[in-house]
This record gives sequence, C-alpha cells and structure tokens, in this order.
Amino acid sequence: MNRIKFIGNAVGTILAAGTTAYLLSDKSNLSRADLKPSGDRNQTLKPDEKEILFLASLAPSGHNTQPWFVQYLAPYHWIIGNDRTKWLPAVDPTQRETMLSIGTFLQNLEYAAGAFGYLCDWNLLAKTNQDDRVMEVKLLKQTSNNPFDTAKIKNRRTVRSDFLSDVLKKEDLKYLVNSEPEFIHYLPNTSKESQFIDEQTIVANRLQAYRNPAQQELADWIRFSSKNAEKYRDGLTTGSMEIEGISGWVVRNFYDKDNVMKNDFREVGIDQVKKQVSESAGWILITSKDSVAALLETGRRMQRLFLKVREKGIAIHPMTQILEESSTRQQLNQSIAIGENIQFILRSGYLKNYPPSVSLRRPVDWFLRK
Repeated sequence: MNRIKFIGNAVGTILAAGTTAYLLSDKSNLSRADLKPSGDRNQTLKPDEKEILFLASLAPSGHNTQPWFVQYLAPYHWIIGNDRTKWLPAVDPTQRETMLSIGTFLQNLEYAAGAFGYLCDWNLLAKTNQDDRVMEVKLLKQTSNNPFDTAKIKNRRTVRSDFLSDVLKKEDLKYLVNSEPEFIHYLPNTSKESQFIDEQTIVANRLQAYRNPAQQELADWIRFSSKNAEKYRDGLTTGSMEIEGISGWVVRNFYDKDNVMKNDFREVGIDQVKKQVSESAGWILITSKDSVAALLETGRRMQRLFLKVREKGIAIHPMTQILEESSTRQQLNQSIAIGENIQFILRSGYLKNYPPSVSLRRPVDWFLRK
C-alpha cells in the first residue's frame, strides 16, 4: 500500500513569480488537525455511535481510499459495507486489498466500541470480495471492560522516511508478534530474504510506475491542492506523502494529474523507493488464506500490530507492489519459503522522532447510509 513520494523541480523559475504570488498561493500542507468539523447533516446517530465510527475510520487503506460504508439499521446495529466507488482495479483487481482495509476498519471499530463500554457481536455476510454487505455488527453494552486507549488509534501514522537500520530488538518483536507467530514473520535486514524483497520491491515499483492504468489510478487519488484535499478528505496529500517545504509548495500549486504520467515523475518515485528500501530494519510479512473471512481477520491482525508500533518507536510502511504485479508475485512465496499467501509486506524500522498523524478522513455522515 506504499504510494509515491516526489519532489518538485524548476523551483527557481517558479519562485521568480514573486512574493505576491506566493502570499496568494497554497502555502502549507493540509493535515488532519487543520480540518474543521463538518456540519452534521445527519442526526441519526447517537454521539457515542458517531465517535466510535469516526475512530473506526482512522484505519489505513490503499491510496487512503477509505473503501467502507456503514448502513444504519437501528441504534448500535449496522452493516459494514464495501464501497465500490473506492476500489482500485488497476492494482487490486480482485479486491483483496479492499477486504484487508475493511478488516482494519473492523478492528478499530471493536477497539473503539470497547472504549465506550460495548461488545461487538459480529455476523459475516460477504461470500466474495465484491459483495456490498460485508459484516453485520451489533454493539452490546457490557458491565465490565478493559477499555482500549483510543489515543493509539488517533496517533497511528504511516511513516515513509528516516528509518534507522538497527534490526528490531527481540523484546520489541515479541511484543509486536504476541501469540501470532504463525501469521506474522520478521525478516531482518541482514537476511537474504529481506534483501530479496528489497530488490523485488524496486522491480515491482518500476513495473507499476510504467504500467499506465496503475499510474493513472495513482494520479486520480492524489489531492494536489489543499482545497481539493479538504473537498474530498481522502486520497494522498502532500502531507501524507511527506513532501515538505518548497517541494510541497511547488506540488500543491503547479502539479496536476498530467505531471504524474510524465517519465521524470515516475523516475523520481522509483529513486525514492530505492532510498526507502535502503533504510530499514527489515520486513514484516503477514500471511493468511484468501477467503473473505481470512482476509478480514488478516486486516484486523495488521491493525493490531500497527497500533502497537508507535509506543516502541517503530514505524511500519506498507509496500505491497510485489503482490500487485503478477511477475513479482509469482516468485515471492517460493523464494521466501512461507506456506500461506503473503497478504502484507511492511517495511519496518526505528525512528528518532515520530511525526503526528496527517492523513485526512471523511466525516462519518459522508459514509453513513440508511
């Protein structure tokens, strides 16, 4: 689920436009903290229902498409659905990643519900990855609970740069993997398997960058300007792609979808991937079968891991292009010698400083249906 980071060029020419033009321009990256609460057009939900669903929506997804909807049946009784308008057919034609993303939403929902004193009663509805109705859930009030710290949900952040190369400590790895070593596998950067994934990640990114439908799909989900980002509140912003300073200003004010399709843009993205794979503690792989139930549980498993890493000063960065390109996917399992299918490929590493969360989220009433 890694998406391209790039830097603007021809900065000197643009700066020559003058101070007045700069003052009238889109000057700073838009982050989640900058967004004002949307006007609540829907009074259906009770306050704690709305907060639980907003916390659930802070889950990660490919290109930050947020591919879920919630159908309201009754108070504390909903169906979690699969929003076809948020699919990524060029890189995820079978909606495998969509199901994984909905799984992360379900895990956040369960943690958030628990924090408000509710237990989730689940009923799986989907039989295929393309079914609209995925999971029915009823929130049941419980008398005793051990509430999850929802600050972990709010502070979760996909970090793409400045990883340290120290391998993960045994005690940290044990905490992250917990009781699921059959599904979660760590490949330290000293291993030949990790080095193989380094190489294949670069290969897969090059293949994908020059596969025009995939590149166009990426372009469609980049929110270049702050105005556009605030309008949609999803997709990839300069802030979430970590394009800062002058480069970010250039992109917000002078880039559009056409730039993404140019070769220099593609090459800068590939160079950035090379830099990223050169700085990490190695890779974390998460495996499972391919059934709907298994994919949803794998998404939940990944999110449980994701909500642990920050307290250990560890970042994880989903980079799944190997799985999205057929030629690299075919080699992966036999080269890594893991039995079940690999569903997540996560670059990992310690950070000196953990940045705040910046990716945008749609308000709850935008994805609520009756």
